[in-house]
Amino acid sequence: MNESEFVAAAEAIIGSIEAQADVWFDELDVDLECERSGNVLTLTFQDRSQVVVNSQAPMKEMWVAGRSGGFHYRYQDNGQWIDTRSGEELGAALSRICSEQSGRILVVAIP
Repeated sequence: MNESEFVAAAEAIIGSIEAQADVWFDELDVDLECERSGNVLTLTFQDRSQVVVNSQAPMKEMWVAGRSGGFHYRYQDNGQWIDTRSGEELGAALSRICSEQSGRILVVAIP
């Protein structure tokens, strides 16, 4: 994946997560604020805990920070973004992290 492909993929991921958070708020009545600034998306839950998702173009990684820690994801040939330490897939990790912080079962789909 070259840098322009990474930037396009990262934009799609962040935009998709933002859209999903809007659905959680509108349709599932999850109390959260969603704020985007460039390549950084911040989800703030009712207890004021945050999940931050951002892209790191020089590293070609997606970074996630939440109450449970910080994680780096790299694109694999199978089309998945995988944590560089644990091997967990990005969508599964974000689902777990957002569910823990919201107190609701939330599913994050990654394009």
